Amino acid sequence: MNQVPQIPDNSRRDEGGRRAMQAADAARDTRLDVYQEPQGYGPYGDEDTKAFDVFKYLRIVTKYKWLIAGIALAVFAVTAVSTFMTTPIYKATASIQIDREATKVLDKGDVGNEESGGEDFYNTQYQLLQSRTLAERVAAALALANDKEFNAAVAPSLVTLLKGKLLALIFSDDKADAEAEAQASSDRNREAASRLLDGLEVQPVRGSRIVNVSFSHPDPAVAQRIANGYAEVFITDNLDRRFEASAYARKFLEERLAQLKAKLEETEKQVVQYADEKGIITVGDGKTVVDADIAAINTKLTEARYEKMRLELVWQRVENADGLEIAEIRNNETVQENRKLRSELSAQYQQKLNVFKPSYPEMVQLRSQISELDEQLAQAVRSVKADIKSSYEAARVSVAMLEAELQKTKDTLVEQRNRSIQYNILQREVDTNRQLYDGLLQRYKEIGVAGGIGTNNVSFVDKADRPNNPAYPKIPRNLLIGLLAGLVLGCMVAYGLDFLDETFKVPEDVEKETGLPVIGVVPLPKAGMTLDESLRDHRSPISEAYRSLRTSLQFSTPQGLPTSLMITSSNPSEGKSTTAIGIADTFGKMGMKVLLIDSDLRKSSLHKRLQLRNERGLSNYLIGGIEAADTLQVTPMQNVFAITSGPLPPNPAELLSGPRMADLVRAAGDAYDIVIVDGPPIIGLADAPLLAGATQATLLLVSANSTRKRTFRIAVRRMQVVRANIIGTVLNKFDRKEAGYGYGYGYGDSDYEYYGYGQPKQLPSQNS
Repeated sequence: MNQVPQIPDNSRRDEGGRRAMQAADAARDTRLDVYQEPQGYGPYGDEDTKAFDVFKYLRIVTKYKWLIAGIALAVFAVTAVSTFMTTPIYKATASIQIDREATKVLDKGDVGNEESGGEDFYNTQYQLLQSRTLAERVAAALALANDKEFNAAVAPSLVTLLKGKLLALIFSDDKADAEAEAQASSDRNREAASRLLDGLEVQPVRGSRIVNVSFSHPDPAVAQRIANGYAEVFITDNLDRRFEASAYARKFLEERLAQLKAKLEETEKQVVQYADEKGIITVGDGKTVVDADIAAINTKLTEARYEKMRLELVWQRVENADGLEIAEIRNNETVQENRKLRSELSAQYQQKLNVFKPSYPEMVQLRSQISELDEQLAQAVRSVKADIKSSYEAARVSVAMLEAELQKTKDTLVEQRNRSIQYNILQREVDTNRQLYDGLLQRYKEIGVAGGIGTNNVSFVDKADRPNNPAYPKIPRNLLIGLLAGLVLGCMVAYGLDFLDETFKVPEDVEKETGLPVIGVVPLPKAGMTLDESLRDHRSPISEAYRSLRTSLQFSTPQGLPTSLMITSSNPSEGKSTTAIGIADTFGKMGMKVLLIDSDLRKSSLHKRLQLRNERGLSNYLIGGIEAADTLQVTPMQNVFAITSGPLPPNPAELLSGPRMADLVRAAGDAYDIVIVDGPPIIGLADAPLLAGATQATLLLVSANSTRKRTFRIAVRRMQVVRANIIGTVLNKFDRKEAGYGYGYGYGDSDYEYYGYGQPKQLPSQNS
C-alpha cells in the first residue's frame, strides 16, 4: 500500500510556505509579459513554409485515400460506360495537292490564276473546302439527302417535318405539290450539307502543299465514299470556277473588242478627213511628204558640199602651180598622149643630132614638130584647169541652190507642222485605240485556247481507303483520361476538405499556428483497449508516448521538471484528464511522488477515471471545511495520489481565485516531486487563467482533428494575458496512419516485432 505523503497544514507551514513562496516567485520572474518561447523554438517553418510541402499533400492523400479512390473509381466507371456505349466512328482520309499555279500546257496566262501569297492563298483554299456551298454540291453529287446509310443514325429534323406538313396543307394541286417536294428536297440537301460539315476535317500537312480531307461516320464505307467524293467535287469545282472565269472573261472581251473596234474606225475616219482638209500627205511611219523632201534634200546637200570641198581643194592646187605637177593634169589622156609623142620626137632629134647638123632640114622639121607638141601640151593643161575651175564653180552653185531649197522646204514643214498639231492628236488616239484593240484581241485568242484545255492546280495524291479500326472513341486513352481525371478530382476534393478543415492534424500545424513547441504526441489507443490497459502495457504506443512526454517535461524549464503543472485545453473533452493520468503514471513508475488534483469544479471526471470517492475533495478544502490532508486518496497507480474535485460548488471561479488554492499547490510542491493539476477548459471560463497563476508551468492540450485553430489561438492569447508560463503543447488523439508518411510518432506492435520483442504481454494491475 502506498504511503501517503502528508501536506503540511497552515499551523506548520510558515517555513515551508516561505520556501514555496520564494520558489513560486522565482518561477514567476522567469515569465514575460508576453509568452516567451523556450530556447531553440520559434514560429515553425519560416523557411519550410516557403517551399512546396510534399509531406503535407501526402498526408492529405493518405487521410482521404478512400474518398479519392471512390471518386476516381466513379469517374472511371462513368467514363468507361460512356466510352463503351458510344457509337464507333470511323475516319477516312483523302490527300490532295493544292499548287499556287496550275500546270500550263500553253505558255499563256490563265484567267483567275494569278500567283498569290502563300498564306492568304492557302487559307482561302481551306475556307473553300469548308464552305457550305461546296458541302451542298457534295451532298447533291453523292445524293446524300436520300442516302439511307448516310442518314441511318439521323432522324429528320422537326423543322423539316413541320415545314413539309405545312406546305402539304396549304397547297393541294400538282404544281404546289411539286413546289413543296422541291422545297423539301432542298431542305434535306441543306441538312445533309450541315452533317457533312460536322463530320469534315481539313488538315494541312505542315511544310508541304498536301491537304488531308477527312470525314468521320459510323459506317466505314460511307466515310470512305464521302472523303473521296469531297475531294473529287472540290477538284471539279475548282476547274469549274476556272471555266466560269474564262467564259466571263471571253464575254467581257467580246463586248470590249466591239466597242474598241467602233472607236478605232471612227478615229481613223477623223484622221483621214483632217489630212484631206489640211493637205497632209503621209508616206509611212506617220511622216509627211515634206518630211521626205527634207530628208532627200539633206542627203543631196551633204553630197554637194563634199564635192564642192574636194573640187575647191583641187582648184587651189592647180590655180598657180605648174600644170604637170598636178596629178589631175598629169593623168589627163590628151596630156599623156602629147607628152608621149613629144618624148618620142625628142628622142629622134637627139639621135639624129649625132648625124645631122641642127640646120639640117630634117632636124628643123623635128624641132618644129616638138614645138608644136609643146603648144598642144600647154593648151591641154589650160583646158584641164578650165574644166576643174568649171566643176568647182558648178559645185558651189549646186550647194547654194540646195541650201536655198532646204530652207524653203523647212519653211514649208514648219507651216505644215503648225497645221498638223490636231492631226497628230488624232493620230495618237488612233494608235492608242489600235494597241488596245490588238492587245485585247490577242488576249481573247489566248483565253479561247487555254480555256478549252482546262488547267487545274488541285489534284489527288492519295484516295481514301476504307478504315478498319474506329477513330473514336479511343478506348485506352479515354479510360486513362477518366482514371487520371478521377484521381485529380478526388485529390482536389480532398484538398478542399482539408483546406476547409480548421482543426490541427499534425504537430507542425500547432507549431506553425502558435509558435509553441510540441513536447509530446499521444496517439489514439488501439481499438478495444482502455487507457489503463494501454498504460499497463509498457510497450504500447501510448505508454511510449507518455514516457517521451515525461522526458520532455524534465527539460521544459531552466530548473528542470516543474514542481507544479496545470494541464488544460481550449475546449472540454479534449483529453485533459487522460493526459494528466498518463503523465502521473509515467512519473510514478519512476519512483517519484505524484499528486493529481482535479481542479475542474464544473464538470469533474478524474474520480470516475480512477474509480475514487468524491464526497470530499478540492471544493471542500477551498471552502475551508477541511484540511488538504483530509482530501488525499490513494490511486491504483504506483506512487500517484489524488485530490478529487469534491462536490461541485456554485461559485468555482471565486473558490479558485482565493489564497487557499495557491497555498495548496505550494504546500503540495514541498511534499511531492510534482503536482499535476487537471484544469478546466480555457474558452468561456475564468477558471484556467486563475489556476495558471497558482502553478509553476502550464501545458496546453490539443486534440488532433478536433481542436480548431482559431479557438486554440484565442485560448493561447488568454493564457498569455495572465502571464501563464506555457512550457509547450501536447498533440492528443493523433492518428499517425491518417497523418501519412513522415509521422512515425510512437511505436506500434509492428514496430516492436521489428525489434524482436514479439507480442506484448498483459501485466498484472498495480493492486494485485
